[in-house]
Amino acid sequence: MVFSVYNTMTRRVEPFEPIAKDFVRMYCCGPTVYNFAHIGNLRTYVFEDVLRRTLEFAGYRVRHVMNVTDVGHLTDDGDDGEDKMLKSSKETGRDVYEIARLYTEAFFADTDALHILRPETACRATEHIGDMIALIKRLEEGGHTYQAGGNVYFSIDTFPQYGELARLNLDELRSGARIDVDVNKRNPKDFTLWFTNSKFENQAMLWDSPWGRGYPGWHIECSAMSMKYLGETFDIHCGGIDHIPVHHTNEIAQSEAATGKPWVRYWIHGEFLLSDKGKMSKSKGEFLTLHVLVKKGYDPMDYRYFCLGGHYRSQLQFSWQSMDSARNARRNLFDRVVELKQKAKPAAVLSVEAQRYLDLFTEHLGADLNAPRGLADMWNLLKDPTVVDGEKLACLYQMDRILGFNLEDIPSEIKEEPSAPEEIQLLLEERLKAKREKNYTRADELRAIVEGAGYQLKDTPNGTTVTKSCNQNQG
Repeated sequence: MVFSVYNTMTRRVEPFEPIAKDFVRMYCCGPTVYNFAHIGNLRTYVFEDVLRRTLEFAGYRVRHVMNVTDVGHLTDDGDDGEDKMLKSSKETGRDVYEIARLYTEAFFADTDALHILRPETACRATEHIGDMIALIKRLEEGGHTYQAGGNVYFSIDTFPQYGELARLNLDELRSGARIDVDVNKRNPKDFTLWFTNSKFENQAMLWDSPWGRGYPGWHIECSAMSMKYLGETFDIHCGGIDHIPVHHTNEIAQSEAATGKPWVRYWIHGEFLLSDKGKMSKSKGEFLTLHVLVKKGYDPMDYRYFCLGGHYRSQLQFSWQSMDSARNARRNLFDRVVELKQKAKPAAVLSVEAQRYLDLFTEHLGADLNAPRGLADMWNLLKDPTVVDGEKLACLYQMDRILGFNLEDIPSEIKEEPSAPEEIQLLLEERLKAKREKNYTRADELRAIVEGAGYQLKDTPNGTTVTKSCNQNQG
């Protein structure tokens, strides 16, 4: 399999060539655990999962590292805004460490439900403060820092390549085109490496350092932890496009200033998920979680399918209508897989025709992760009467190594398993019949009737569960 990918640094699709043969070192920006992940966040992790699965399909061993930001991080990507952990603590009355544990567990529950492979290393910021201090000292010894107002800052004027990733104009930045709220900064784009003079009273997360008791800036954690686990130069760094102008730009500056080496070879970024109000954002106070989708009757795999229907570098518009379409397509896929399992076993060898579909699929995924084309290849395979059932099944399983629906785990017969009065069971039986006949409009009508009677349905690959509704919710 030939793999090429769009490199944000060069602004072009490039053949992928790792530093070490058959081994890829990949770092992904992880969650800031002060609230539930919204589905826009999760779209980024789905794209990163497809990237990892594609690399592994191509024969690479992937060392996947992701940070968990459980240190207070400001609501602005720069040095402005409120402290997210402290803000959540005040709103909920919970201890900041309890908040971090709660939302870390919730994040991984969401990614597990979406069949997102867990990183080999999920490193928590609070467990790597010493590594961050060591990196700041290294920058200090190299003449890249200064102290002002009790804080330690990185001076971007000491790093001539600053802003290359985001195509920023360094001369304009030096001119101080805007007045920053932090009067201690020599250049408005300088950023904090270590806070000792916090603007927040009763800061809960504090550590001793050579510069005084305080806490690290956000950007330093990713540099320190990625280099600890992947080395001073590694293959891939991923994240959302919102990280390009500030967070990733500052990471590059501090990392390469400290080591004198190129830091990352391929920068790969995912585009935004848009709602009817624009980019989905927690800071706006209105966002959708995976839990909300499940409460509305969607399976997590419906959302994964929805995400795969758009190219990771294209903005994706969320709507309930598009989720309904994804749900219907995903259900149809699962039903087709069940039918194939009932008729045949996966073939040991593919015919030329079946192999052609698999080759097209891998060609499309290898060309900058074109998952929408890959889904089309899968459906063309399913509809082709010249490919026998066993070969279709075997080919689907290979495609699913990248798509991540876990098709092999779908039982050969899907049964409804209600635990409700007889009249509700009759409605569920009718709904099952409608689903088998691909009459999803009627199936959804019957769902609404059952839920209107006070019961909650959850469709899973193993069947449909029905429980008495309650008013408790999260997120």
